[in-house]
Amino acid sequence: MFQQILDPIAGSLMISALCAALPLILLFVLLGVFKVKAPKAALASLALSLVLATIGWQMPVNQALSATAAGIFYGLFPILWILVNALWIYRLTVATPWFEVLGRTIRSISNDLRILSILIAFCFGALLESLAGFGAPVAISAAMLMAAGMKPLKSAVVSLLANTAPVAFGAMAAPIIALNGVTGLPLHDLSSMAGRQTPFIALIVPLLLVFIVDGRRGVKQTWPVALVAGAAFGVAQFVTSNFFAVELTDVVAAVVTVAAVLLMLKVWQPKEIVGMEGAVEGAPDAPDAAHAAVAVGSAARVGGSADAGTAARHSSSGSAAGTTVPTDNSRPEPRQIWMAIAPYLIIIAVFSVAQIPVVKTWLGQVGSVTFAWPGLDITDAAGKPVGATKFKLDHLKATGTLLLFSGLITMALYKITASQALRIYRDTVVQLRWTIVTVTAVLGLSFVMNLSGQTTTLGVALASAGGFFAILSPLIGWIGVALTGSDTSSNSLFGQLQATAAVQTGLSPVLMAAANSSAGVMGKMLSLQNLAVAAAAVGLDGAEGTLFRKLIGWSLGLLALITVLIFLQSTPVLGWMVP
Repeated sequence: MFQQILDPIAGSLMISALCAALPLILLFVLLGVFKVKAPKAALASLALSLVLATIGWQMPVNQALSATAAGIFYGLFPILWILVNALWIYRLTVATPWFEVLGRTIRSISNDLRILSILIAFCFGALLESLAGFGAPVAISAAMLMAAGMKPLKSAVVSLLANTAPVAFGAMAAPIIALNGVTGLPLHDLSSMAGRQTPFIALIVPLLLVFIVDGRRGVKQTWPVALVAGAAFGVAQFVTSNFFAVELTDVVAAVVTVAAVLLMLKVWQPKEIVGMEGAVEGAPDAPDAAHAAVAVGSAARVGGSADAGTAARHSSSGSAAGTTVPTDNSRPEPRQIWMAIAPYLIIIAVFSVAQIPVVKTWLGQVGSVTFAWPGLDITDAAGKPVGATKFKLDHLKATGTLLLFSGLITMALYKITASQALRIYRDTVVQLRWTIVTVTAVLGLSFVMNLSGQTTTLGVALASAGGFFAILSPLIGWIGVALTGSDTSSNSLFGQLQATAAVQTGLSPVLMAAANSSAGVMGKMLSLQNLAVAAAAVGLDGAEGTLFRKLIGWSLGLLALITVLIFLQSTPVLGWMVP
C-alpha cells in the first residue's frame, strides 16, 4: 500500500508544492514559450511527473505506471470515445449536401450581417461545438460569415468570440465528464453548477458580436434580438444541464436559440440592414451558394474534415438520399430543412430515450461495470482510501456509445454505405491521432499527479490564499485553456487541484471545480490552436498575432465578469446557487 505524503521534499510544504508544479510549468513553457507541439509537451510533462512521483513522493514504480495506464484508459474511454464518435457524426453530415443546405437555410433568413453573426457564429457554431469542436465551429462559422459578405478579419474575430459560451458543454459535455472523472465529484452537481455560471456569459456574447460587427449602431438597432438569443441560449443551457441530460446541453441550447431568433424576426426587424462590406439598407444579396460552399468546404478542411469540400462541390448534384439540392441562395424547402437538421434531432431523440426511467435503469444494470484498477492500492495522507483507484466503465450507457447509435441511424437516413461510413470513421481517427496522443498523455499526467499526491500538495499550498482562492480559481482555468486549447485538458489538469484547494479553504469543491471549466472557456479564443484555425479559414495566414491583440481585451473582460460571479457564489450573496 502507498500512502500519500503532503510535504515529501525537505519536509516543506511550499518547496514540495513548487516541485509538484514543475510538470505543469514545463507544459506551459513548452507550449507557450517554445511553441512545442502539444503531444510532445504533454509527453514530456508526463515523464517529469513520473520521475517526481517515484523519487520525490516515493510512489512505488509499479503503482506510478499503473496510474499512468489508468489515466490513458480514461482518456480513451469515455473521453476520446465521445470525441471520435461526435466528430464522426459531423463528418457524416459534411459528406452529404445536407450540410450545405443547413448553412444555406441560416443564410437565407437575413441579409443583415449583425443577425447572421448571431445565427451563424453563436447558434450554428454552438451546434457544431456540441459535436465537432477542435476548431471546426470557428473555421466553418468564419467561412460562412465571409461568404455572406463580412470582411475576413472581422469574420475570424466574431467566430472566435462566439466560441465561448458553448465550450464548457462541448463535444457532448466531454469537459464536464472529464472533470467528474478526475475529481470524483457527482456529474450532476458539476453540470448543474456550470449551468448556473455559463448562461450569464451567453447572455452577453450576442451583444458583443453585434458590437464588433457594427459598433454602437449595431447594439442600438439589434439589441432586442441579441438579448433574445442570449436569454434563450442561457435558459436552455440552465434547464438542460440541471434537469435533463448534460450531454445534450449545447444541442438543445442551439436549437432553442435558433427557434427563438426566427420567431423574433417574424415580429421584429432592425430599422436598417447592414449587409456586405457594411452597406446599409440596399445591401446586395449574399454570394451565391457555390461561393459559400467553397468557403465552407475550405473551412471544414481546416477544421478537420476533408469530406466537407467534397460535399460542397457536389451540393448541386443531389444528396445521398437521392434528393436534388439546388445551388441558389433561396431558402430550402421544408423537407430539405428537416433532412439537414435530422442528425441533431436524432441525437436528441436517442439521448431522450436513454433518459426514460425504465431504459435508464436497464442501461445502468447491464451497461455499467465498476472495478478496482489493477495495481493501485493508495490512501491519502490521512490514511483514507483514494477514490480514483476505482473505475466505472459505462459501455452501453456511455455518451460515446449513444453517439455511435445516433451515427448509425444517421447513416441509414442519409443512405450512406457501410464502406463509406467506415472510411469516414477511419479518417476521423487518423485526423485525431495527435489529439489522441495529447489527451491520453494529459490524462496520464493528471492521474499520476492526483494519485501520487502531487495535486494534493499543490492544493493545500494554494489553500493558503484563503478566501482569495475564489478569485484565483477562475484564472487558473483560463490559463489552462489558453495554453492547452482544450477545456477538457484544463479540467483534467486542474480539476482535482481546484477541488482540493476548495476543501482546504472551506469553499465548495463543486463550485471551484466547475469554475475551472466555466471561466476557462474565456481563454479558448486566445489559444494558439484556435487562432491558427481561424486565420487559415479566412485566408489570413500569419494573422494570429493580430487576432490575439483584437481579442485579448474581450477575453480578459469576460474573465473578470465571470470571476465576480464565481466570487459572489462563494459568499452568502449568491451561495444559494451552489448545489
